Amino acid sequence: MAFATILKLFEKEKGWIDFQIESFNKFVSQGIQGIIDEIGSLQLNPEAGNLELRFGKIQIGRPTVKEADGSTRQIFPNEARIRNLTYSAPMFMTVTPVVNEIQQRSEKVHIGDMPIMVKSSLCSTNGLTAEELTESGEDPDDPGGYFIINGTERVVVLIEEIASNKPIFEKTKGDITVRINSEKSGFKQRHIVERKPDGEITISFANIRKLSMLTLLRALGLETDKQICDEISDDPRLLNELYVNLYHEEASTSQEAIEQIGKKLRVAEDYREERVNQILDRYLLPHVGQETENRIEKAEVLAKIVKKVISLSLGMIPKDDIDHYSNKRLLMSGELIGQLFRSILLGRWGLLAKMTYNYQKLVKRGKKPSIQGIIEADAMTKQILSSLATGNWIGGRTGVSQRLDRSSYVKTISHLRSVISPLTSTQEHFRARQVHPTEWGRLDPAETPEGSSIGLRKHLALMTEITPGMMRGEEERIAKTLSS
Repeated sequence: MAFATILKLFEKEKGWIDFQIESFNKFVSQGIQGIIDEIGSLQLNPEAGNLELRFGKIQIGRPTVKEADGSTRQIFPNEARIRNLTYSAPMFMTVTPVVNEIQQRSEKVHIGDMPIMVKSSLCSTNGLTAEELTESGEDPDDPGGYFIINGTERVVVLIEEIASNKPIFEKTKGDITVRINSEKSGFKQRHIVERKPDGEITISFANIRKLSMLTLLRALGLETDKQICDEISDDPRLLNELYVNLYHEEASTSQEAIEQIGKKLRVAEDYREERVNQILDRYLLPHVGQETENRIEKAEVLAKIVKKVISLSLGMIPKDDIDHYSNKRLLMSGELIGQLFRSILLGRWGLLAKMTYNYQKLVKRGKKPSIQGIIEADAMTKQILSSLATGNWIGGRTGVSQRLDRSSYVKTISHLRSVISPLTSTQEHFRARQVHPTEWGRLDPAETPEGSSIGLRKHLALMTEITPGMMRGEEERIAKTLSS
């Protein structure tokens, strides 16, 4: 009886799916605006003149349906289920045109429709009492936390990922490997640092494979051997292991190192230096910074990694356990839809690219297009709905969105709290499938499917909560507050 009381209190105060709803609420209230603020503006330079579009505030309405007679009205989730509709709301953005550096009147334009999570802050059921929910045809005990796409309930499951911006040191026989998933503002770049038994240390990232770490350090500004050694360590034992890399190093200056990196790229010789500088600034450890002045800071980070690699090879420090849950993070609905939204905006054939193309095409025809006329709102809506309807996500992920299991209330809650691993079920992955001690109290050790997916699809333990991460910029704000 006492346990049943605890469960009821947990459901009332914490909620089974509240972490998913809070994640989506944070995305629509802060995440979308953060992405738009990061983009800032779109520069259009056709033959007809200079036009800049400055992006302002994003507003998302309430879920609506457009009837056959052209009228629009608010809709509730149950009507969307019955009529096979998509439970979504229109998104509007304030855009200010700047023609030849003269600011024009701002316009509020429709950029697409956003599917709304049931029971979120934008849901039509938000703030209604149990009696009001019953009157509107809704179930007062429905947990929410899912979307309705063409009348089908779709859940965005939790994705288990290696923690970003954290080097993980592994040792297999004589080889040492360091994984770093560097992430900034939704952009993620994977880095692999390797040390072979002969002592050579290399790094692979972007389109560069097995580049000497010392060549990279020189390109970043540590030109002399003394600067490199001083930055790594003053311990003779570590420096003795580093000398083999100094002996094989061909570049002696920063410019020579940039040329060495350029030779590894399959680009025209005239473009090599520009491309190398772009890679060093944009793609190398983007979480540290993406400006030229951040290069020395990046060199310092890599020097610390080299020090730990050599220390691990000498047995001075233990290796990391990649299956330890402190080295993993769970991506919730807000983060996953944020990745999708960013991709649709900034992709090669994304909304911004289509806006540029449409504007230039219409100007060449002698027309003066409106801002709404060059924005393909339907294209954004279709891409979001397609990913939610099929489960195919950016980065080649599949099964991110799944049809909600309504066999029973318990199965529904269980499905909304399921966790999937990005590892493929066709390979062995013995250690990843085993129960790790750090999963105790966090994941259910028994609720996992039999067969090829065993241990790769898991479920949260009964009273597990997920703490939300900080939004972009919050870390800097907190750091400034503490320093002042």
